[in-house]
Amino acid sequence: MTDKEKQQDWRLFLGNGHRNEAGIKQLEKLEPPPWRQFSARTDIPVNSEGIDQRWQAIQVLLKTKKQKEIKRGQNFRIASEAKDVIDAVNAAIYLRRPLLVTGKPGSGKTSLAYAIAYELGLGTVLSWAINARSNLKEGLYDYEAIARLQDVNQIEERDIGEYITLGAVGTAFLPSLLPRVLLIDEIDKSDINLPNDLLNLFEEGEFKIPELIRRSQDEPKNSDNKILFNVYTQDQNIKAQIAGGWVRCYAFPIIVMTSNGERDFPPAFKRRCLRVRMPEPKTDALNEIVKAHFGEDFFQDKKNQKKISDLIKAFRPDDNKPVERATDQLLNTIYLLTREISPEAENEESIKEILFRRLNIAD
Repeated sequence: MTDKEKQQDWRLFLGNGHRNEAGIKQLEKLEPPPWRQFSARTDIPVNSEGIDQRWQAIQVLLKTKKQKEIKRGQNFRIASEAKDVIDAVNAAIYLRRPLLVTGKPGSGKTSLAYAIAYELGLGTVLSWAINARSNLKEGLYDYEAIARLQDVNQIEERDIGEYITLGAVGTAFLPSLLPRVLLIDEIDKSDINLPNDLLNLFEEGEFKIPELIRRSQDEPKNSDNKILFNVYTQDQNIKAQIAGGWVRCYAFPIIVMTSNGERDFPPAFKRRCLRVRMPEPKTDALNEIVKAHFGEDFFQDKKNQKKISDLIKAFRPDDNKPVERATDQLLNTIYLLTREISPEAENEESIKEILFRRLNIAD
């Protein structure tokens, strides 16, 4: 076996917009490092036939209601000069470590998470958009204490799990055979304490829900001496079973944290992450991105080829210089100027000036 073949065997994620069936099979058998083992496989809730019904429901949810996510994963392309991004993703999967992805707006940081989920068949992406008020509990779960208080006087008390909904982070850490993809978007916008608050979760792979732990003392136990609660999750209409008020992952989630570089992070946080920078796509990569979004027939159409080439040249005049533009600006411009009914030729320069406006130029 050649070194090249060994390297391809090692990579599970390829960044080419295609499902990697071989990679999916490898991921199912992938053992974590000894120091990154969390719960036992027996902690994954399955039915009498050994089937994880929640995982099956997630796959159905993706196919029936999340077609946009599928397209986003299919349309993602990694530029030839960005192989370090592919290596970083694969290293994060093998080592069970979060990935901190920096880069300019529009460079594909967010889309990377959808590409990973699509290529490796990992269902829907769990997304948490960060702002200055975001805190860890918001990402883990929500307890509707007021709603429960209002229901106290009802004749039949509802199960406490009816008042708890796991957030994107909490859902990602539920035990399952395969990892979920968790997108923590624009973490550099967070309160200064959030990165440090995440450290224990990233190290231990577990968190507790105090409301359930307190209630568990009064709840009947099953035959395995476990106190079970059914709670809502971030996945639409899909519930999960929690034993005793603790959520412990089996397969550590593939965590993609994006940052626009607006702030630095504490050394302790950076030490626990794999860090990579998403480069700006150059001319060859832009051609592949356009082809992926518009289709091969559109890209090869002679009447479109010159227009696409000219627009890419205008969008990125020099591959060796930064452009301070986002890729979706190029896609929007191509879409508008290649339609059957499009702006007149004499207005094209004005349209390009509007749509290609650099991100570092004030309004």
